[in-house]
Amino acid sequence: MTDPSCDPTAEAARRRTFAIISHPDAGKTTLTEKFLLYGGALGKEAGTVKARGGRRSATSDWMDLEQQRGISITSTVLQFNYSDRVVNLLDTPGHRDFSEDTYRVLAAADAAVMVLDAAKGIEPQTLKLFEVCREREIPFLTFINKWDRPGKGPLELLDEIEETLVVEPTPVTWPVGIPGDFRGVIHRGTGAYTRFERTARGATMAPEEEVDAEQAATDEGESWTTAAEEVELLNELGRTVDTKTFLAGESTPLFFGSALTNFGVRFLLDGVIDLVPSPAPRQLADGSRRALDAPFSGLVFKVQAGMDKAHRDRIAFVRVCSGRFERGITAVADRTKRQFSTKYAQTMFGQDRDTVDDAYPGDVLGLVNANDLRVGDAVYLDGPNAPSSGFPELPAFAPEHFMRARVKDTSKFKQFRKGVAQLDEEGAIQVLRDEDLGDQAPVLAAVGPMQFEVATYRLENEFGAPIELTATPYTIARKTDDASAPALNAMQGVSVLSRHDGTRLALFESKYWMDRVLADHPDLTLSRMVAEGGLN
Repeated sequence: MTDPSCDPTAEAARRRTFAIISHPDAGKTTLTEKFLLYGGALGKEAGTVKARGGRRSATSDWMDLEQQRGISITSTVLQFNYSDRVVNLLDTPGHRDFSEDTYRVLAAADAAVMVLDAAKGIEPQTLKLFEVCREREIPFLTFINKWDRPGKGPLELLDEIEETLVVEPTPVTWPVGIPGDFRGVIHRGTGAYTRFERTARGATMAPEEEVDAEQAATDEGESWTTAAEEVELLNELGRTVDTKTFLAGESTPLFFGSALTNFGVRFLLDGVIDLVPSPAPRQLADGSRRALDAPFSGLVFKVQAGMDKAHRDRIAFVRVCSGRFERGITAVADRTKRQFSTKYAQTMFGQDRDTVDDAYPGDVLGLVNANDLRVGDAVYLDGPNAPSSGFPELPAFAPEHFMRARVKDTSKFKQFRKGVAQLDEEGAIQVLRDEDLGDQAPVLAAVGPMQFEVATYRLENEFGAPIELTATPYTIARKTDDASAPALNAMQGVSVLSRHDGTRLALFESKYWMDRVLADHPDLTLSRMVAEGGLN
């Protein structure tokens, strides 16, 4: 069955798997679409999916609520070819309320592209997402977007990045023209000046003209003189790309451009190909590493239902970590030790998908209706060469918002229970249950309040179970255990509820009361979760 000519190590070297992260409204979704345009995955105009009969499609923000609100709510996988490479682009939610989803997606990425608004620089969510990259030791490139609009000066932005993120920005391209008067960029590696021309609504690739320095000085005047002096200053300071410090997360290659007009997008995509590392052997929970050419293994980093409204199916997103995946193989989930079918393996392109026969390290598969799979599961080819352990656990974030959910129409309780269970499995929201109430009135626990809006919308529109949410007095949670639960439940202002995986959470009405309990009862188990308020 296996073709010896398909070498997983060689195929992995062709893969570039990266995530795009940003503060909301920095232009992440627009940049994602323009990557697809330059990668040939779109038709003649941005927004038109190639080989989809010419119909226009929201390739990244596919969920109805995303399109209504104009923000990314759920992560998306998009695969396309560029420069003889296979690019796996993972688009992430920008809003802090969905930072747990972003954290999981970054577990499947080898690098990230951080998008900054030229006028706003480092924003609060940008800093939080950067901290996740640092924690996961993920190198990142930086794209200064919206240079076609008024904003901060380029040297000011470099200082801000260095001081706030404590990384050294190393510009690959440098803008000619102030923000709002974008003429083109100097590529520091070659010294070439590329001038851009606008296209109607940025729907097609921006025409590029390479101009020599003498002509540029004549045509661009003071804008060229200023840019050239700034480039000379960068050269004197030694601000050039260094692969070693980039991979160590100590420096970030920097690009300037405008996703809306397509200026500078090609240079950034070339940078992804040249700089993003190809997949490497993955660390297992026991500290060993799984070789790229070992038999197939993968990490389930996302579960999503409702992508196909016609079939109401459920998809487990799997990052291939080793070996060659072949559709139809017998695979096992490390958590359950149960076999599952891979007959319906698909490659993802936003909401659209196609059957895939094989895949290699770095690729992302969608396994349809593999209903036993959960976020964080390790999956592998059944046989004697199974990995020694699973992958490191993907931790849950500490919720800070708690609402009790009840179905409005009791005749819809079956749909309500099914929908709540699905949202729980996806990690879209944490579902906490009281042993006495069971599924009748679970507590929905969220990192941010917008998760409640998404849960309410999806329960009504995907599962036909409109709900009502009522406030609870709880504001903070800590993990506890079976031994401590009775004592905690007996206290005023504390409730112990359970997640589907058996984890018990003690909910407190205030941090003050929690600190009091901790001080008075040091024998009780009360441990912190990964982060509070999303990302610290």
